[in-house]
Amino acid sequence: MTDVATMTDAEALEEQKRKEAYFTASQLQLIWARFKKNRSAMWGGAVLISLILMGLFAPFLSPYDPTIAGRDAEYQNGAPQIPKFWDENGFSFRPFIYTYTRERSAATNFRWESKVDRDARRFVELFVTGWEYHVIDMGLDMPGKTFDFKFQLFKSNTHLFGVNEGGIHLFGTDKPGKDIFSRTLHAIYTSLAVGTIGVVISFVLALIIGGVSGYFGGKIDSVLQMITDAVRTVPAIPLFMAMAAFVPDEWSAELRFFFISIILGLIGWPTLARRVRTHLLTERSQEYVLAAQLCGANASHVIRRHLLPSFTSYIIVDLVISFPYMVLSETALSFIGLGLKDPVNSLGVMLQSVTKADVLLNYQWYFIPVIFFMALVLAFVFVGDGLRDAADPYSDHK
Repeated sequence: MTDVATMTDAEALEEQKRKEAYFTASQLQLIWARFKKNRSAMWGGAVLISLILMGLFAPFLSPYDPTIAGRDAEYQNGAPQIPKFWDENGFSFRPFIYTYTRERSAATNFRWESKVDRDARRFVELFVTGWEYHVIDMGLDMPGKTFDFKFQLFKSNTHLFGVNEGGIHLFGTDKPGKDIFSRTLHAIYTSLAVGTIGVVISFVLALIIGGVSGYFGGKIDSVLQMITDAVRTVPAIPLFMAMAAFVPDEWSAELRFFFISIILGLIGWPTLARRVRTHLLTERSQEYVLAAQLCGANASHVIRRHLLPSFTSYIIVDLVISFPYMVLSETALSFIGLGLKDPVNSLGVMLQSVTKADVLLNYQWYFIPVIFFMALVLAFVFVGDGLRDAADPYSDHK
């Protein structure tokens, strides 16, 4: 602490401004000030923002369409291609990769394997022309063509990088020859989109049910809590096994995507609803609530404008913490074959291929999406923990 007696006029003025800023700061400003002191939360936030941007701009960052094989039709189960600047043939100012050829040999039981031609360089280029995509691309294809919705904007065929001849696969390719780098970026977007839709649905249901239950109490509270307990006791895995048997095979990948998102949202709201109810039960008898009622405000106005904003920070924390559970649920369901399936690229779909012993022994680059999955979940966890500590006004005294 700075000694007041030894402070100069400028330092005293700066200290006074700092104290005034502290006492006049809003709740969100105080949360942000405490959040910035948590180094792990800040690193987690940086990683999370990076992954979100990678998912949003996946078509631009991906050199190839993730649903089809790359331009190297013969490069199947190919190892990652890392750009180089020099080798035994000399230095190059432009990054390059080698040319690969495939052949069978008796040493590998006549299995296809790639051979490197170190004399044939292919140079990496930026902002190349490739497959066409839409920056905003949303669609829903109902079975039987009863309803077909498509919303597409900003058509482009420019990609961040490529090579002057053939293809480049930073994370290698899978058995059909699909580019794992492109698939990973699109999988991040899909998993985040499923989590977002699920969290929004559960968030709206939790606020409505928890708000009504906590504000009115009595018989309404008893009935809603019975419904909440009933939803909480539903086992997730048997439910999704039944849903998987119910989903027709002719459903499109987009429709299955929305179906999984909605189901995750419909079973994910009870925990937040309980917290909203508990808070409203303690706050509904406060003077500011009674004042609003005496002024003629109806129940929805009191809940929406007075009660819910009184613990906005905790709602934000719950939302952030809910994301990794939604992503984990989607990944787990797709991993065991009950969720999304090809040609949809999600982290769970990509993790299905790492369960084979042949992949573990010969194609270890299949595990690269696992690293991104772990980074995504851990980033959410660190950010959620940081927000939870920052939202607690007594966290500095622990």
